[in-house]
Amino acid sequence: MKSAYLLINFLTILFPVLLSFDSRVRFYKSWNYIFPGLFITGLLFLVWDHLFTILDVWSFNPDYVIGTYILNLPVEEILFFVTVPFACIFIYECLNFYIKRDLLGEVSRPISIILIILSIILLLIFYDRVYTLITFGLLLLVLSYVEFIQKANLGRFYLAFLVSLLPFYVVNGILTSIPIVMYNDAENMAFRIGTIPFEDHFYSMSMLLINIRLFEYFKKRETV
Repeated sequence: MKSAYLLINFLTILFPVLLSFDSRVRFYKSWNYIFPGLFITGLLFLVWDHLFTILDVWSFNPDYVIGTYILNLPVEEILFFVTVPFACIFIYECLNFYIKRDLLGEVSRPISIILIILSIILLLIFYDRVYTLITFGLLLLVLSYVEFIQKANLGRFYLAFLVSLLPFYVVNGILTSIPIVMYNDAENMAFRIGTIPFEDHFYSMSMLLINIRLFEYFKKRETV
């Protein structure tokens, strides 16, 4: 059981890596555009992750990690910020290849505005909860920047995020039900969907949005 979290990471990335060599999508040709964004985003989230362990926002069950730590974080948690974004960018690229129409393009702006308003409301109500504060503060900043400064259409991102919720519920459901990651409900809204804290959905959304925007940036820069 010590290898449980490591096994989850391995299974998360296994099929995206294997299917990257599909003759139609050929996702492996985009790998070099992914890793700069993974590095940048990973550093940001690992700093917060480290602080969260210090502030007792969450902790890791020693029964399910191999015992190698960096900055109070099990090595599996560090790998999580590589395997999960990689798998979700794979989903994003596959959807872009197989679904030519931007299904959510026309409602992208309203979705973003609703999420921005939700973030503001929850920040005002739960300003004293560390996880809620960081999660919705980040989402507010990232969405505002992408929508109103970059003026990007996020329709394809929202579709990919919705599809990624299926593996999200599997992976996070396992992590929080065993539990491998243990949350302190005094630092979040204490509202869960199943065993998954509500904030996790939007923490994941911010992480994936930053990764995908950086992926698109590096891909565009390479092709110009």
